[in-house]
Amino acid sequence: MRLGLALGYWGRGPSADHVPLAQEAERLGYDSVWTAESWGSDAFTPLTWIAARTSTIKLGTAIAQMAARSPTTTAMHALTLDHLSGGRMMLGLGLSGPQVVEGWYGRPFPGSPLTATREYVDVVRQVLRREAPVELDGRFHPLPYRGADGTGLGRPLKPITHPLRAELPVLLGAEGPRNIAQTARIADGWLPLYWSPFRTDVYEASLDAAPDGFLVAPMARARVCDDVAEGLLPVKAMLGFYIGGMGHAARNFHADLMARMGFEEEARRIQELFLAGRREEAVLAVPDAFADEISLVGPRGRIAERLELWRKGPVTDLLVLAPDPLTLRTLAELN
Repeated sequence: MRLGLALGYWGRGPSADHVPLAQEAERLGYDSVWTAESWGSDAFTPLTWIAARTSTIKLGTAIAQMAARSPTTTAMHALTLDHLSGGRMMLGLGLSGPQVVEGWYGRPFPGSPLTATREYVDVVRQVLRREAPVELDGRFHPLPYRGADGTGLGRPLKPITHPLRAELPVLLGAEGPRNIAQTARIADGWLPLYWSPFRTDVYEASLDAAPDGFLVAPMARARVCDDVAEGLLPVKAMLGFYIGGMGHAARNFHADLMARMGFEEEARRIQELFLAGRREEAVLAVPDAFADEISLVGPRGRIAERLELWRKGPVTDLLVLAPDPLTLRTLAELN
């Protein structure tokens, strides 16, 4: 099981710790470093900054949001950074949800998310392989554009720049069973949002079709500390926000996933509290048991025991949200 460093996205501003943490992860032998985006900082610019200050560690987006860019634009970002980094780029993509797609990007959330994702990946693959001009008779990402409001003058094009690697890895963030199953068919890897080594059966059927070499790269917050309950507080804060606030009461993919993992009543309660403006109560309503299952928190010995469980399943890459060099070093030593 390889280790990766997940840096997430910025809060109010850039973190001065991100480049030093990435450099320390590279020194410790971590395989990859990952950045993200929501509705603030983008995923590619910080990754480029890190690429310029590292030399061997792989560079991934976990995730770049599909609604933020056309698939050809995303492919341009990926092939550019792959060249600049000497072939270290890994492209992680995600569809996000209706609230972000329509509220932030001003685009309709696709009525068929699986089709939209499949078309997006198809176009990205065509650009990176550069075998012919890019064409797709698609419902969501047609190329060239043939809509009634267009000029009809568009023509298929190939990228001017020759991609460094035709098979640059493409990974997808997916939560629903059908979405995960499609990911196993069309992508090189999967980026689970929550992963519990105690409940791998939740995903087993969806991963049946995964080919050899398929990457399973979940994110987990990690922290070496004496007080487990205190160490879980950031995990619970994250869960309270995602389950309570990253979606509508009637359509929240994160809450649905928590429910499928055996915590349906708790997920609905968190939503109820968060949407009522009782955010602190929503965080406290996150069960310690759930937060603990999807993270690596506590003294060194406890983390060592938990790490063994993660290694026994299908996880190929553990992407750790680690706030300090001590935690990074401890995980490297234990792995």
